[in-house]
Amino acid sequence: MKKKNGTVKVVLLTLLVFMLLTWILPAAYFQGSYTDQGRVQMGIFDLFSYPITALSYFGYIAVFLLVVGGFYGILGKIDAYRTLLDKLANSFKKHGKLVISIMMILIAVITSICGLQMGLMVFYPFLAALIFLMGYDKIVAALTLVGSSMIGIAGSTFAYNNTNIVMSTLSLKITSNILVKVIILVLALALLIFNTIRYIIKMEKNTKKEEKAVKKEEKKTTTKAKTSKTTKSTKDTKTKKSAKDTVAAVKEEEVKVVKEEKNPYSDFIPSKGKGKHKVWPLATVLVIMFIIMILAFVSWNNAFKISLFEDVTEDVTKYEIFKFALFGKLLGNVNAFGGWNLTELVALMILAAGLLMIIYKVKFSEGLDAFAEGAKRAIAPAVVVVLIYTGLVIVTYHPFQLVIYKWLFGFTKGFNVITSSIAAILASIFNADPLYAFQSVLPYLASLVTKKSTLAIAGVVYQAMYGVTMLVAPTSVVLMTVLTYLGVSYKEWLKNVWQLLLELVGLMLIIFTILVLI
Repeated sequence: MKKKNGTVKVVLLTLLVFMLLTWILPAAYFQGSYTDQGRVQMGIFDLFSYPITALSYFGYIAVFLLVVGGFYGILGKIDAYRTLLDKLANSFKKHGKLVISIMMILIAVITSICGLQMGLMVFYPFLAALIFLMGYDKIVAALTLVGSSMIGIAGSTFAYNNTNIVMSTLSLKITSNILVKVIILVLALALLIFNTIRYIIKMEKNTKKEEKAVKKEEKKTTTKAKTSKTTKSTKDTKTKKSAKDTVAAVKEEEVKVVKEEKNPYSDFIPSKGKGKHKVWPLATVLVIMFIIMILAFVSWNNAFKISLFEDVTEDVTKYEIFKFALFGKLLGNVNAFGGWNLTELVALMILAAGLLMIIYKVKFSEGLDAFAEGAKRAIAPAVVVVLIYTGLVIVTYHPFQLVIYKWLFGFTKGFNVITSSIAAILASIFNADPLYAFQSVLPYLASLVTKKSTLAIAGVVYQAMYGVTMLVAPTSVVLMTVLTYLGVSYKEWLKNVWQLLLELVGLMLIIFTILVLI
């Protein structure tokens, strides 16, 4: 719990910095022209009212996380879930590094195409449990889940929700510089996989060293015991019995320690059930959920000009039986595939959980208790999300950031890779949501730069740097949510990811420079 609370402290400290900046910097906004508002300071009582504002606008994300927790609380009551995890882990262990790499590729590609960095959290507890059962630690799990998501954002291709502000503000098409985006996705993924595997190899070497040290110590202890037995063979029986009792006590303590160390991730992995359990119904439901989620979040119309799902949804909801739109009434206000959000995923999880309870004969009262217990574990991540979006409310109500961007852009004439990269990093830290991040800086930049080719490069710069920054930013919703859930401290994360961050920043600057030169 200390580590989980640590992430809350980091976010609270970030909010305090934002509050101080409202006192230090003047506010300004851009709507066709730059307008200076003077200082618009944030008061102490705003710290209490802004979280309520954040909850009213972004509370559905917190609810989504609570339902994810409840969903896995119910899965924990189904013995087939642990059986499925064990079967997969046993199959994957021999090729663990390859499996981790494939997980990263899938998450990054799905995020790049669908913009599912939040939606994929439906499967994060499942993937984390699988990673632990394969013998890897929390840092590997965090690198797999967070790292690949952020790389997917940096190399966004057809993820309309992540790129629409960039496109509309800079007058770009979704296919603008698509090859460059794919190159960013591939090269950044290669760096992520390389660094993760290097970390795994390092941990494996450390584990072997520790095992050798333990064996060496055991050997010394055994030798001493034999020597002691030889020299003291003439002592009385009571002394021997006392020595045996001591050795037995030590062995018993060692067994206890080993038992405790056998499953350090018991909070993430459900206990094994008795007997055999059919896993195919559970596997089928999870696969169907995954397929529905992918189909529902691909922006078919905006990205690919495919209106099939919208047409089908409209036909179904309007279809009348005896002049009564039965399906439309039953489904209610349902969005077509391509227009889903986290609210629809909440409904999907609840329906899937109910179906699994029926299949595996989980009593309603037991399922309800399990859901509540699972949701409790998600309270800390949900609180972190609300606090992060409180920061977004602060910078929106007190728009001091545009002053910084104006100052930065004043160092150079027109578009510059370095100043734009710094501005992109700051915009990403100040604004948790990509739409707000791009809206805070790109309209002003577009007023300074009118050359079409330069604007296309700027789109790549801001999209890529947002993804890279959110790998470490304390306002990164995915990062801080996952760290809170896994119990990884922010300091520990930075310690293990700083080198990857520098490599990614270096890679991006090289790509941006080449784009400017060609």
